Amino acid sequence: MSERMRIFTLGIARTSVSRTLASLINPPTSGTIPGLVHAECMTSMRLGSSIFSPHRMQLRHLMMFAAWESEEAIEDFLSKTRLGQAIGSGWHLRMSFLRRWGSIRAFADLPQETGECDPSAPVVAYTLARLRIPEVPRFIRWGKPVEELVRDNPDATLALAAIRYPQSVATFSVWNSQQAMTDMVQGHSNVDRPERHAIAMKERDRRNFHHEFTTLRFKPLSEHGSWEGRSGFVRQF
Repeated sequence: MSERMRIFTLGIARTSVSRTLASLINPPTSGTIPGLVHAECMTSMRLGSSIFSPHRMQLRHLMMFAAWESEEAIEDFLSKTRLGQAIGSGWHLRMSFLRRWGSIRAFADLPQETGECDPSAPVVAYTLARLRIPEVPRFIRWGKPVEELVRDNPDATLALAAIRYPQSVATFSVWNSQQAMTDMVQGHSNVDRPERHAIAMKERDRRNFHHEFTTLRFKPLSEHGSWEGRSGFVRQF
């Protein structure tokens, strides 16, 4: 893994509409935030909600996924910038990288895996995609059942989606164990219609929905704050 990508964060907070829009239009960069490698700012979505629901674009809910050079850089961002203070008022998770599928340019130098794998340990999954605009109807058709599958899985303690129009979409989920997440992906979960994820992946392989797509897996390191009155989403904490 690149020496510059040592720690990752996922933060979500309630902000003003103007703060959210400013972050979407001019996201933080390595040139504006010392110690930041790359950041993705999006508005959160409720997994499985109706396509035309206001839950599909929550302009007062900002999600920020980022790669950092150090924890010191994270602390400086949270304490010294307005965006960081907004994220700090909500909830965020600090993570170390474990594994990558697919590739997006911003994270292309991450290895496929680090070798760490404890099936019983908590794990975090983050997917990021750049959609092909003509494929959006197909993506919605096959993606929404997968959203519901993740949202309703008893081993997913937190499951969120996010969007930045017109092409970027992401999902984020915290799992009680790597085994539970792997079971979901392979269609072995003890839930109704467990095959939904596997079916959607076959459809994606038949004709890709995306220009770029990656799924990243992380080891949770520390959890901070609360979201919608809850905390302690990671089992070991």
